[in-house]
Amino acid sequence: MLTTNTRIQDLLESTDLFEQDQLDKVLTTAREGSRPVCEVIREIEDLKEDQFLEKLAETMELPFQRLKEIEIENDILEKLPTKAIFQYNVIPLLEEDGCLKVATSDPFTPGLVDALRLAAECRIRLILSPSDDIATSSKRFYGVGAETLDRMMQDDRIDLEDDDDLLKQDLSELDQEASVVKFVNQIIWEAYNDRATDIHIEPMEMDLRIRYRVDGVLHETPMPPQLKRFQSSVISRIKVMANMDIAEKRLPQDGRISVRIRGAEIDVRVSTMPTVYGESVSLRLLMRGGGLVTMADLGLNEHDSSHLKKMITRPHGILLVTGPTGSGKSTSLYAWLHTINSVDKRIMSAEDPIEYEMPGVNQVQMRPEIGLTFADTLRTFLRQDPDVIMVGEIRDKETAEIAIRAALTGHLVFSTIHTNDSASTITRLLDMGIEPFLVASSVEGIVAQRLVRGLCESCRQPIEIDEDFLREHNFPIERLATEGPIYEAVGCDECRGNGYKGRTGIFEILPVTDEIRPLVVAHASASAIKQSALDHGMKTLREDGWDKVLAGVTTIDEILRVTEEAEFDEE
Repeated sequence: MLTTNTRIQDLLESTDLFEQDQLDKVLTTAREGSRPVCEVIREIEDLKEDQFLEKLAETMELPFQRLKEIEIENDILEKLPTKAIFQYNVIPLLEEDGCLKVATSDPFTPGLVDALRLAAECRIRLILSPSDDIATSSKRFYGVGAETLDRMMQDDRIDLEDDDDLLKQDLSELDQEASVVKFVNQIIWEAYNDRATDIHIEPMEMDLRIRYRVDGVLHETPMPPQLKRFQSSVISRIKVMANMDIAEKRLPQDGRISVRIRGAEIDVRVSTMPTVYGESVSLRLLMRGGGLVTMADLGLNEHDSSHLKKMITRPHGILLVTGPTGSGKSTSLYAWLHTINSVDKRIMSAEDPIEYEMPGVNQVQMRPEIGLTFADTLRTFLRQDPDVIMVGEIRDKETAEIAIRAALTGHLVFSTIHTNDSASTITRLLDMGIEPFLVASSVEGIVAQRLVRGLCESCRQPIEIDEDFLREHNFPIERLATEGPIYEAVGCDECRGNGYKGRTGIFEILPVTDEIRPLVVAHASASAIKQSALDHGMKTLREDGWDKVLAGVTTIDEILRVTEEAEFDEE
């Protein structure tokens, strides 16, 4: 196939998509930067790649095909070596009459057809498809890092199949092996691109499973089938990066990795745990300096936002955030600090870990191994003349008592605690052994929260839902006439087929008012405290969730998923 500059220019002109000056600029940019023409064209803002390739396919008399949900047989996938797939960004689709049809996003790649013909040992017919479609399909069918693992399979210098052999090798040399390093980097890179907060590397009997947590939900990442063979090498590389003991495989270990991706500083918390089939590794990705979330970003409605701002600007007292792990509690605390942070306030925080560095705040990293615990740090804070204190988590009676003492001596204290809803936080403090009158006089408010996935606005669609189902879950059907509609998740390129993009919070704010305090002192049950708060206007997590469903922010399925326990408690 001719790919001379003149031929390329003629083909591009024939698409009728470019003005002459725009076309000249594309060709000049490609030539001066030694870049593929199609890559330069993808950077044109007003021109979508699929639109361009569809026109180009007509001009070149080639088929155009989107690759969403396409199925490819294994024997077709094996027609081309993994190296060729990722080197040329192509993928074989099917074979007809001895001709292999291969999808590409750049038919101008020099020598492409000849190289593929030699590799497949058969005739080649190109099909044009968007580069994202090809990349997604390649990852789906071959797995993340397939090219790297293929090269490792061909390297006879290292036998990674036998753990005993691995231990006999020079591990420092092993972990410097370029392919292993590249593969681990690819895992972290893919997680970053997918907006994942966690990476879980889990040894199974016959394979090594890698899952990413995106928007609070775990997704299994396609991996090459031969990955299990390199399990020890991959885990050893991660342990070296995190400064762990590479030889210790019988005990859990913790470590940290600092990486930079596209200029963004990322802290990776690493935890290993010995299991039946090897060490399970969890990596938590924390963006450093990635921009702090403000109160406006949390997802609070206008009433709750106004109410909460009054609470966080009080001169003293305790304000607690509660919810399960991963419900955004720390993010809320940072947003509160960001709101009140000013030159006339001395703010001190005890955290484990420090997830965001905040200018103007004295942040202390907890180190229990040397005795620097929340309780010890809080005692020292009280001698540092703070106005506001943030405690990462109240885990025990000692920390709770010091926090209450700080609140009663004129300090404003923010902290988190693990309970299912706002009212149970009070009974949790009492169960820790804190005197009821101390809780009643120090705690000013409790915020229970959950994170729900937000709908992708590019593909969400209205849906009709059976009214009996809505009544069963106490949905405010009467509001559908003036609000709504209710949307469902669909999936598109923008949201990578999930139907969701990003997360927002749902909240239950319980102010400890003069009506609540006598109940606390009387050691009332959580249900009695909650009922009193509801009688005075508190919205439950489920009710705040319904507001966001009617606003088109999220789906009914999401609200039911994250508030299931709350619903059970109410029954």
